[in-house]
Amino acid sequence: MGLALALTPAMAVTARAEAPVTTFTLDNGMQVLVIEDHRAPVVEHMVWYKAGSADETPGVSGVAHFLEHLLFKGTKTLEPGEFSKVVAQNGGTDNAFTSLDQTVYHQRVAADRLELMMKMESDRMVNLQLDEADILTERDVIIEERNMRTENDPGALFREQAMAAQYLNHPYGTPVIGWRHEMEQLDLDAALSYYQQFYAPNDAVLIVAGDVEPDRVLALAKDYYEPLPANPELEVRDRPAEPRQTAERRLTFRDARVSTPYVMRTYLAPERDPGAQEKAAALTILAEVLGGGQTSVLNQKLQFGLKKAVYASAFYNGTSLDDTTFGLVVVPAPGVSLDEAEREMDAAIAQFITDGVDAAQLERIKFQVKASQIYAQDDVSQLARRYGDALTSGLTVEDVKAWPDVLQAVTGEDVIAAAKEVLDRNQAVTGYLMPAEEVTQ
Repeated sequence: MGLALALTPAMAVTARAEAPVTTFTLDNGMQVLVIEDHRAPVVEHMVWYKAGSADETPGVSGVAHFLEHLLFKGTKTLEPGEFSKVVAQNGGTDNAFTSLDQTVYHQRVAADRLELMMKMESDRMVNLQLDEADILTERDVIIEERNMRTENDPGALFREQAMAAQYLNHPYGTPVIGWRHEMEQLDLDAALSYYQQFYAPNDAVLIVAGDVEPDRVLALAKDYYEPLPANPELEVRDRPAEPRQTAERRLTFRDARVSTPYVMRTYLAPERDPGAQEKAAALTILAEVLGGGQTSVLNQKLQFGLKKAVYASAFYNGTSLDDTTFGLVVVPAPGVSLDEAEREMDAAIAQFITDGVDAAQLERIKFQVKASQIYAQDDVSQLARRYGDALTSGLTVEDVKAWPDVLQAVTGEDVIAAAKEVLDRNQAVTGYLMPAEEVTQ
Protein backbone atom coordinates (compact mmCIF):
# COMPACT_ATOMS: atom_id res chain seq x y z
CA MET A 1 0.00 0.00 0.00
CA GLY A 2 1.59 3.26 -1.12
CA LEU A 3 1.61 6.53 0.75
CA ALA A 4 0.24 9.74 -0.78
CA LEU A 5 2.23 12.80 0.20
CA ALA A 6 0.08 15.91 0.58
CA LEU A 7 1.60 19.36 0.54
CA THR A 8 1.05 21.44 3.66
CA PRO A 9 1.73 25.13 4.29
CA ALA A 10 4.74 24.14 6.32
CA MET A 11 6.43 22.67 3.25
CA ALA A 12 8.41 24.84 0.91
CA VAL A 13 7.42 25.14 -2.74
CA THR A 14 10.59 25.23 -4.78
CA ALA A 15 10.51 26.70 -8.27
CA ARG A 16 12.63 28.74 -10.58
CA ALA A 17 12.63 32.52 -10.47
CA GLU A 18 9.83 34.45 -12.16
CA ALA A 19 10.32 34.81 -15.91
CA PRO A 20 11.77 38.20 -16.91
CA VAL A 21 9.19 40.53 -18.50
CA THR A 22 10.18 43.49 -20.69
CA THR A 23 7.77 46.02 -22.18
CA PHE A 24 7.95 48.50 -25.05
CA THR A 25 5.59 50.82 -26.87
CA LEU A 26 6.02 51.34 -30.60
CA ASP A 27 5.64 54.77 -32.19
CA ASN A 28 2.20 53.81 -33.53
CA GLY A 29 0.95 52.95 -30.05
CA MET A 30 1.27 49.17 -30.16
CA GLN A 31 2.24 47.58 -26.84
CA VAL A 32 4.98 44.95 -26.91
CA LEU A 33 5.59 42.48 -24.10
CA VAL A 34 8.52 40.03 -24.02
CA ILE A 35 8.58 37.09 -21.60
CA GLU A 36 11.92 35.28 -21.57
CA ASP A 37 12.21 31.53 -21.14
CA HIS A 38 15.40 30.08 -22.58
CA ARG A 39 14.94 26.43 -21.58
CA ALA A 40 13.72 25.36 -25.03
CA PRO A 41 14.26 26.91 -28.49
CA VAL A 42 10.54 27.64 -28.87
CA VAL A 43 8.58 30.88 -29.03
CA GLU A 44 4.93 31.86 -28.62
CA HIS A 45 3.92 34.79 -30.82
CA MET A 46 0.58 36.38 -29.91
CA VAL A 47 -1.36 39.44 -31.04
CA TRP A 48 -4.14 40.44 -28.67
CA TYR A 49 -6.71 42.96 -29.94
CA LYS A 50 -8.50 45.06 -27.34
CA ALA A 51 -11.80 44.21 -28.96
CA GLY A 52 -14.16 41.31 -28.40
CA SER A 53 -17.81 40.53 -28.77
CA ALA A 54 -18.77 43.20 -26.20
CA ASP A 55 -17.36 45.85 -28.54
CA GLU A 56 -19.73 44.97 -31.40
CA THR A 57 -22.34 47.36 -32.72
CA PRO A 58 -25.84 46.30 -31.64
CA GLY A 59 -27.55 44.20 -34.29
CA VAL A 60 -24.47 42.40 -35.62
CA SER A 61 -23.77 40.01 -32.74
CA GLY A 62 -21.15 37.42 -33.57
CA VAL A 63 -19.22 39.63 -35.98
CA ALA A 64 -16.07 39.64 -33.79
CA HIS A 65 -15.92 35.84 -33.86
CA PHE A 66 -16.93 35.83 -37.54
CA LEU A 67 -14.00 38.11 -38.37
CA GLU A 68 -11.64 35.87 -36.42
CA HIS A 69 -12.54 33.07 -38.86
CA LEU A 70 -12.22 35.38 -41.85
CA LEU A 71 -8.68 36.39 -40.92
CA PHE A 72 -7.55 32.96 -42.06
CA LYS A 73 -8.68 33.87 -45.57
CA GLY A 74 -6.24 35.57 -47.91
CA THR A 75 -4.37 38.86 -47.88
CA LYS A 76 -2.63 40.76 -50.65
CA THR A 77 0.33 38.41 -50.30
CA LEU A 78 -1.18 35.18 -48.89
CA GLU A 79 -3.70 32.86 -50.49
CA PRO A 80 -6.72 31.69 -48.45
CA GLY A 81 -5.51 29.11 -45.93
CA GLU A 82 -1.86 29.79 -46.70
CA PHE A 83 -1.15 31.37 -43.29
CA SER A 84 -1.81 28.17 -41.33
CA LYS A 85 -0.19 26.06 -44.05
CA VAL A 86 3.06 28.04 -43.77
CA VAL A 87 3.02 27.74 -39.97
CA ALA A 88 2.59 23.97 -40.23
CA GLN A 89 5.32 23.66 -42.89
CA ASN A 90 7.66 25.37 -40.42
CA GLY A 91 6.85 22.87 -37.70
CA GLY A 92 4.51 25.14 -35.75
CA THR A 93 0.91 25.38 -34.67
CA ASP A 94 -1.48 28.32 -34.83
CA ASN A 95 -4.97 29.21 -33.69
CA ALA A 96 -7.17 32.08 -32.56
CA PHE A 97 -10.01 32.77 -30.17
CA THR A 98 -12.58 35.44 -29.45
CA SER A 99 -13.99 36.33 -26.03
CA LEU A 100 -16.04 39.14 -24.54
CA ASP A 101 -13.14 41.60 -24.25
CA GLN A 102 -10.46 40.45 -26.72
CA THR A 103 -9.64 38.63 -29.95
CA VAL A 104 -6.34 36.74 -30.06
CA TYR A 105 -4.17 35.21 -32.79
CA HIS A 106 -1.24 33.03 -31.74
CA GLN A 107 1.45 30.76 -33.14
CA ARG A 108 3.92 28.44 -31.43
CA VAL A 109 7.04 27.87 -33.51
CA ALA A 110 10.79 27.33 -33.30
CA ALA A 111 12.48 30.50 -32.07
CA ASP A 112 14.24 31.07 -35.39
CA ARG A 113 10.83 31.32 -37.14
CA LEU A 114 9.71 34.35 -35.14
CA GLU A 115 10.42 36.83 -37.92
CA LEU A 116 8.25 34.85 -40.34
CA MET A 117 5.36 34.95 -37.86
CA MET A 118 5.67 38.71 -37.45
CA LYS A 119 5.78 39.17 -41.21
CA MET A 120 2.57 37.22 -41.76
CA GLU A 121 0.65 38.50 -38.72
CA SER A 122 1.44 42.14 -39.42
CA ASP A 123 0.34 41.56 -43.01
CA ARG A 124 -3.14 40.38 -42.07
CA MET A 125 -3.57 43.22 -39.59
CA VAL A 126 -3.98 45.60 -42.53
CA ASN A 127 -4.16 43.65 -45.81
CA LEU A 128 -7.12 41.30 -45.39
CA GLN A 129 -8.83 40.50 -48.71
CA LEU A 130 -12.44 39.30 -48.62
CA ASP A 131 -15.22 38.75 -51.12
CA GLU A 132 -18.85 37.68 -50.90
CA ALA A 133 -17.95 34.01 -51.47
CA ASP A 134 -15.71 34.07 -48.37
CA ILE A 135 -18.55 35.59 -46.36
CA LEU A 136 -21.14 33.00 -47.37
CA THR A 137 -18.83 30.04 -46.80
CA GLU A 138 -17.55 31.15 -43.41
CA ARG A 139 -20.98 32.27 -42.23
CA ASP A 140 -22.18 28.71 -42.72
CA VAL A 141 -19.18 27.52 -40.69
CA ILE A 142 -19.94 29.71 -37.65
CA ILE A 143 -23.65 28.85 -37.77
CA GLU A 144 -22.72 25.17 -37.69
CA GLU A 145 -20.35 25.93 -34.81
CA ARG A 146 -23.27 27.46 -32.93
CA ASN A 147 -25.35 24.37 -33.69
CA MET A 148 -22.66 22.10 -32.25
CA ARG A 149 -21.65 24.12 -29.20
CA THR A 150 -24.92 25.78 -28.22
CA GLU A 151 -28.05 24.49 -29.93
CA ASN A 152 -27.12 20.86 -29.27
CA ASP A 153 -26.28 21.48 -25.61
CA PRO A 154 -29.17 22.37 -23.27
CA GLY A 155 -26.69 23.48 -20.61
CA ALA A 156 -25.17 25.99 -23.03
CA LEU A 157 -28.62 27.28 -24.02
CA PHE A 158 -29.52 27.62 -20.33
CA ARG A 159 -26.35 29.53 -19.48
CA GLU A 160 -26.88 31.79 -22.51
CA GLN A 161 -30.35 32.71 -21.23
CA ALA A 162 -29.00 33.27 -17.71
CA MET A 163 -26.36 35.69 -18.98
CA ALA A 164 -29.00 37.56 -20.98
CA ALA A 165 -31.06 37.88 -17.79
CA GLN A 166 -28.00 38.99 -15.81
CA TYR A 167 -27.06 41.83 -18.15
CA LEU A 168 -30.08 43.88 -19.14
CA ASN A 169 -28.13 46.73 -20.70
CA HIS A 170 -24.46 45.75 -20.92
CA PRO A 171 -23.28 43.74 -23.99
CA TYR A 172 -21.94 40.92 -21.81
CA GLY A 173 -25.51 39.61 -22.03
CA THR A 174 -24.99 38.82 -25.72
CA PRO A 175 -23.24 35.50 -26.47
CA VAL A 176 -19.77 35.69 -27.98
CA ILE A 177 -20.78 33.50 -30.90
CA GLY A 178 -23.82 35.72 -31.50
CA TRP A 179 -27.59 35.33 -31.60
CA ARG A 180 -28.49 32.99 -34.43
CA HIS A 181 -30.94 35.33 -36.18
CA GLU A 182 -28.25 38.03 -36.35
CA MET A 183 -25.49 35.62 -37.36
CA GLU A 184 -27.56 34.63 -40.39
CA GLN A 185 -27.49 38.25 -41.58
CA LEU A 186 -23.77 38.95 -41.14
CA ASP A 187 -22.29 40.35 -44.33
CA LEU A 188 -19.11 41.73 -45.84
CA ASP A 189 -19.82 45.30 -44.71
CA ALA A 190 -20.25 44.25 -41.07
CA ALA A 191 -17.00 42.26 -41.08
CA LEU A 192 -14.97 45.00 -42.77
CA SER A 193 -16.42 47.69 -40.51
CA TYR A 194 -15.28 45.82 -37.39
CA TYR A 195 -11.89 45.07 -38.99
CA GLN A 196 -11.24 48.68 -39.98
CA GLN A 197 -12.28 50.01 -36.59
CA PHE A 198 -10.41 47.68 -34.24
CA TYR A 199 -7.61 45.93 -36.13
CA ALA A 200 -4.98 48.59 -35.71
CA PRO A 201 -1.62 48.57 -33.92
CA ASN A 202 -2.76 51.13 -31.33
CA ASP A 203 -5.53 48.70 -30.36
CA ALA A 204 -3.25 45.67 -30.06
CA VAL A 205 -0.78 44.04 -27.71
CA LEU A 206 2.07 41.96 -29.12
CA ILE A 207 3.31 39.27 -26.73
CA VAL A 208 6.36 37.19 -27.53
CA ALA A 209 7.23 34.53 -25.00
CA GLY A 210 9.97 31.93 -25.00
CA ASP A 211 13.57 31.68 -26.16
CA VAL A 212 13.99 35.30 -27.25
CA GLU A 213 15.99 38.39 -26.36
CA PRO A 214 14.03 41.63 -25.81
CA ASP A 215 16.27 43.69 -28.10
CA ARG A 216 15.75 41.23 -30.94
CA VAL A 217 11.97 41.25 -30.47
CA LEU A 218 11.90 45.05 -30.44
CA ALA A 219 13.97 45.23 -33.61
CA LEU A 220 11.63 42.85 -35.42
CA ALA A 221 8.55 44.64 -34.10
CA LYS A 222 9.93 47.92 -35.42
CA ASP A 223 10.48 46.31 -38.81
CA TYR A 224 7.07 44.68 -39.19
CA TYR A 225 4.54 46.32 -36.87
CA GLU A 226 5.74 49.90 -36.39
CA PRO A 227 5.23 50.91 -40.07
CA LEU A 228 1.52 50.06 -39.78
CA PRO A 229 -0.68 53.15 -39.37
CA ALA A 230 -2.52 53.76 -36.11
CA ASN A 231 -6.26 54.36 -36.16
CA PRO A 232 -6.67 57.96 -34.94
CA GLU A 233 -10.44 57.49 -34.62
CA LEU A 234 -10.18 54.63 -32.12
CA GLU A 235 -12.58 55.39 -29.27
CA VAL A 236 -12.38 54.71 -25.54
CA ARG A 237 -14.06 51.43 -24.62
CA ASP A 238 -16.99 53.01 -22.81
CA ARG A 239 -19.85 50.51 -22.80
CA PRO A 240 -23.43 50.87 -21.50
CA ALA A 241 -23.61 50.29 -17.75
CA GLU A 242 -26.04 48.02 -15.96
CA PRO A 243 -28.94 49.70 -14.15
CA ARG A 244 -29.42 49.01 -10.45
CA GLN A 245 -31.19 45.67 -10.07
CA THR A 246 -34.50 46.18 -8.26
CA ALA A 247 -36.07 42.75 -8.58
CA GLU A 248 -34.95 39.16 -8.14
CA ARG A 249 -34.59 37.43 -11.51
CA ARG A 250 -35.41 33.75 -11.98
CA LEU A 251 -35.67 31.42 -14.95
CA THR A 252 -36.51 27.79 -15.56
CA PHE A 253 -35.08 26.10 -18.62
CA ARG A 254 -36.62 22.78 -19.59
CA ASP A 255 -35.25 20.46 -22.26
CA ALA A 256 -35.87 16.79 -22.93
CA ARG A 257 -32.13 16.24 -23.33
CA VAL A 258 -31.32 17.26 -19.73
CA SER A 259 -30.08 14.27 -17.73
CA THR A 260 -28.51 16.15 -14.80
CA PRO A 261 -30.65 19.00 -13.49
CA TYR A 262 -28.98 21.70 -11.44
CA VAL A 263 -29.51 25.11 -9.90
CA MET A 264 -27.21 27.96 -10.87
CA ARG A 265 -27.12 31.44 -9.43
CA THR A 266 -25.00 34.36 -10.62
CA TYR A 267 -24.47 37.72 -8.98
CA LEU A 268 -23.12 40.85 -10.64
CA ALA A 269 -19.67 41.37 -9.12
CA PRO A 270 -16.81 43.87 -9.43
CA GLU A 271 -13.85 43.01 -11.64
CA ARG A 272 -10.13 43.57 -11.06
CA ASP A 273 -9.42 47.28 -11.46
CA PRO A 274 -5.97 48.74 -12.17
CA GLY A 275 -4.31 49.63 -8.90
CA ALA A 276 -7.32 48.42 -6.90
CA GLN A 277 -7.49 44.64 -7.02
CA GLU A 278 -8.26 43.97 -3.36
CA LYS A 279 -12.01 43.38 -3.68
CA ALA A 280 -11.51 41.06 -6.65
CA ALA A 281 -8.88 39.17 -4.67
CA ALA A 282 -11.33 38.65 -1.81
CA LEU A 283 -13.93 37.33 -4.27
CA THR A 284 -11.33 35.01 -5.81
CA ILE A 285 -10.62 33.52 -2.39
CA LEU A 286 -14.35 33.43 -1.58
CA ALA A 287 -14.99 31.23 -4.63
CA GLU A 288 -12.37 28.78 -3.39
CA VAL A 289 -13.73 28.81 0.18
CA LEU A 290 -17.32 28.19 -0.92
CA GLY A 291 -16.88 25.79 -3.82
CA GLY A 292 -13.24 25.19 -4.66
CA GLY A 293 -13.16 21.46 -3.94
CA GLN A 294 -14.32 18.71 -1.63
CA THR A 295 -13.17 20.58 1.47
CA SER A 296 -15.10 23.72 0.50
CA VAL A 297 -18.05 24.99 2.52
CA LEU A 298 -20.81 24.01 0.09
CA ASN A 299 -19.44 20.53 -0.59
CA GLN A 300 -18.79 19.79 3.06
CA LYS A 301 -22.29 20.91 4.01
CA LEU A 302 -24.44 19.82 1.10
CA GLN A 303 -22.58 16.81 -0.29
CA PHE A 304 -20.94 15.17 2.72
CA GLY A 305 -23.01 16.54 5.57
CA LEU A 306 -26.65 16.69 4.53
CA LYS A 307 -26.28 14.35 1.50
CA LYS A 308 -28.43 16.81 -0.45
CA ALA A 309 -26.05 17.29 -3.39
CA VAL A 310 -23.66 15.27 -5.51
CA TYR A 311 -21.70 18.34 -6.59
CA ALA A 312 -21.36 22.00 -5.68
CA SER A 313 -19.04 24.70 -6.93
CA ALA A 314 -18.45 28.44 -7.01
CA PHE A 315 -16.81 30.41 -9.80
CA TYR A 316 -15.44 33.89 -10.34
CA ASN A 317 -13.08 35.38 -12.91
CA GLY A 318 -12.16 38.95 -12.13
CA THR A 319 -10.12 39.53 -15.28
CA SER A 320 -12.80 41.46 -17.12
CA LEU A 321 -13.05 44.99 -18.48
CA ASP A 322 -16.41 45.62 -16.82
CA ASP A 323 -18.44 44.12 -13.98
CA THR A 324 -18.26 40.34 -14.07
CA THR A 325 -20.23 37.62 -12.25
CA PHE A 326 -19.80 35.46 -9.17
CA GLY A 327 -21.58 32.14 -9.57
CA LEU A 328 -22.77 29.11 -7.64
CA VAL A 329 -23.85 25.70 -8.94
CA VAL A 330 -25.49 22.86 -7.00
CA VAL A 331 -26.39 19.47 -8.50
CA PRO A 332 -28.92 17.86 -6.15
CA ALA A 333 -28.70 14.26 -4.99
CA PRO A 334 -31.28 11.78 -6.34
CA GLY A 335 -34.69 12.50 -4.83
CA VAL A 336 -33.78 16.07 -3.87
CA SER A 337 -35.67 18.81 -5.72
CA LEU A 338 -34.02 21.91 -7.10
CA ASP A 339 -36.11 23.98 -4.70
CA GLU A 340 -34.73 22.06 -1.73
CA ALA A 341 -31.18 22.22 -3.11
CA GLU A 342 -31.48 25.99 -3.45
CA ARG A 343 -32.82 26.38 0.09
CA GLU A 344 -29.97 24.33 1.52
CA MET A 345 -27.46 26.33 -0.53
CA ASP A 346 -28.82 29.58 0.86
CA ALA A 347 -28.81 28.21 4.40
CA ALA A 348 -25.19 27.10 4.05
CA ILE A 349 -24.14 30.52 2.76
CA ALA A 350 -25.98 32.31 5.56
CA GLN A 351 -24.35 30.08 8.17
CA PHE A 352 -20.94 30.66 6.58
CA ILE A 353 -21.35 34.44 6.75
CA THR A 354 -22.35 34.13 10.42
CA ASP A 355 -19.52 31.76 11.37
CA GLY A 356 -16.78 33.42 9.33
CA VAL A 357 -13.89 31.85 7.44
CA ASP A 358 -12.08 28.90 8.98
CA ALA A 359 -8.50 30.08 9.51
CA ALA A 360 -6.94 26.72 8.60
CA GLN A 361 -8.99 26.51 5.39
CA LEU A 362 -7.96 30.04 4.41
CA GLU A 363 -4.30 29.28 5.00
CA ARG A 364 -4.55 26.09 2.95
CA ILE A 365 -6.28 27.85 0.05
CA LYS A 366 -3.73 30.67 -0.03
CA PHE A 367 -0.92 28.13 -0.04
CA GLN A 368 -2.54 26.24 -2.94
CA VAL A 369 -3.01 29.49 -4.86
CA LYS A 370 0.64 30.40 -4.33
CA ALA A 371 1.80 26.95 -5.40
CA SER A 372 -0.26 27.05 -8.60
CA GLN A 373 1.15 30.47 -9.45
CA ILE A 374 4.70 29.22 -8.95
CA TYR A 375 4.11 26.10 -11.05
CA ALA A 376 2.61 28.30 -13.78
CA GLN A 377 6.09 29.73 -14.30
CA ASP A 378 6.93 26.45 -16.02
CA ASP A 379 4.40 27.15 -18.79
CA VAL A 380 5.41 30.21 -20.77
CA SER A 381 2.24 30.00 -22.88
CA GLN A 382 0.13 30.23 -19.75
CA LEU A 383 2.13 33.25 -18.60
CA ALA A 384 1.65 34.92 -21.97
CA ARG A 385 -2.09 34.38 -21.78
CA ARG A 386 -2.22 35.73 -18.24
CA TYR A 387 -0.59 38.98 -19.32
CA GLY A 388 -2.55 39.23 -22.55
CA ASP A 389 -5.87 38.67 -20.82
CA ALA A 390 -5.04 41.34 -18.26
CA LEU A 391 -3.69 43.96 -20.66
CA THR A 392 -6.75 43.71 -22.91
CA SER A 393 -9.07 43.93 -19.89
CA GLY A 394 -7.84 47.27 -18.60
CA LEU A 395 -5.08 46.06 -16.27
CA THR A 396 -1.36 46.80 -16.40
CA VAL A 397 1.83 44.75 -16.22
CA GLU A 398 2.27 46.07 -12.68
CA ASP A 399 -1.19 44.78 -11.74
CA VAL A 400 -0.33 41.29 -13.01
CA LYS A 401 2.93 41.25 -11.06
CA ALA A 402 1.20 42.52 -7.90
CA TRP A 403 -1.72 40.07 -8.07
CA PRO A 404 -0.06 37.16 -6.17
CA ASP A 405 0.77 39.43 -3.22
CA VAL A 406 -2.71 40.96 -3.27
CA LEU A 407 -4.21 37.47 -3.01
CA GLN A 408 -1.92 36.52 -0.13
CA ALA A 409 -2.95 39.66 1.78
CA VAL A 410 -6.65 38.70 1.81
CA THR A 411 -8.00 38.16 5.33
CA GLY A 412 -11.00 36.22 6.55
CA GLU A 413 -12.71 39.52 7.28
CA ASP A 414 -12.13 40.62 3.68
CA VAL A 415 -13.76 37.43 2.42
CA ILE A 416 -16.86 37.85 4.60
CA ALA A 417 -17.16 41.51 3.63
CA ALA A 418 -17.07 40.55 -0.03
CA ALA A 419 -19.68 37.84 0.55
CA LYS A 420 -22.01 40.27 2.31
CA GLU A 421 -21.66 42.81 -0.48
CA VAL A 422 -22.10 40.48 -3.44
CA LEU A 423 -24.15 37.46 -2.34
CA ASP A 424 -27.56 39.12 -2.21
CA ARG A 425 -30.16 36.89 -3.86
CA ASN A 426 -32.34 39.91 -4.53
CA GLN A 427 -29.59 41.13 -6.84
CA ALA A 428 -28.98 37.83 -8.57
CA VAL A 429 -30.22 35.59 -11.35
CA THR A 430 -31.26 32.12 -10.20
CA GLY A 431 -31.86 29.48 -12.83
CA TYR A 432 -33.08 25.89 -12.86
CA LEU A 433 -31.98 23.52 -15.62
CA MET A 434 -34.56 20.73 -15.76
CA PRO A 435 -35.81 17.92 -18.00
CA ALA A 436 -38.92 18.55 -20.03
CA GLU A 437 -42.17 17.95 -18.21
CA GLU A 438 -43.77 14.62 -18.94
CA VAL A 439 -46.95 14.82 -20.98
CA THR A 440 -49.73 12.66 -19.57
CA GLN A 441 -52.40 11.16 -21.81
